[in-house]
Amino acid sequence: MRVPANEGGGVVKQRIALVDDDRNLLASVSMLLEAEGFAVRCFTDGASALEGLGADPADLALLDVKMPRMDGMELLQRLRKRSDMPIVFLTSKDDEVDEVLGLRMGADDYIKKPFSQRLLLERIRTVLRRHRKDAADPGEAALVRGELTLDRSRHLCSWQGRPVDLTVTEFLIVMALALRPGHVKSRDQLMDAAYGEHIYVDDRTIDSHIKRLRKKFRLVDGDFGHIETLYGIGYRYRED
Repeated sequence: MRVPANEGGGVVKQRIALVDDDRNLLASVSMLLEAEGFAVRCFTDGASALEGLGADPADLALLDVKMPRMDGMELLQRLRKRSDMPIVFLTSKDDEVDEVLGLRMGADDYIKKPFSQRLLLERIRTVLRRHRKDAADPGEAALVRGELTLDRSRHLCSWQGRPVDLTVTEFLIVMALALRPGHVKSRDQLMDAAYGEHIYVDDRTIDSHIKRLRKKFRLVDGDFGHIETLYGIGYRYRED
């Protein structure tokens, strides 16, 4: 990933705030990110992170959900009152209600523990790329496919006018499918759309994303069936 240069010609490192009460995770993830050229600040609870980020914002924050003094949900809510900084949750909780709540409150993505280092890096880069793109082109038109609307500038999805809460990765997969209705996208093509061309993700990861996407759309419309599986080939978006 290219890192922007400052006016003096030096490299400006993108700043990541890592907030988690697990000191082993803080140590391992901060080492990983620093080795990839990021500048990392670590906080062990939400209250200290809120104070630190208020004084010196970051380019992206990774937040644990369950922390002492102030949990990740409350920290997200307070940060969103004053910043549009990209926020990704790191969580061991396996409750989709928490994910939907976090996304509605303004989180950009979720990563479930345990996670691979390679996947974590690609999710971070995807969110940062999306955030830079939105800032550079705030007037980008929405994509409308029948009852589906994808607002690319604000990263919002709706079906029949009702919001569908998607992570960044899920949004990019839906976008890749909806751009060309009726055309089949292989799992490899969807991997490239969601994660970039330089990372390998197991086929089952894409299948899991599709399963969760269908579930989320069916919470809005129980008859939703527009993401079709072509067994052995891939997926396509069916437009009525």
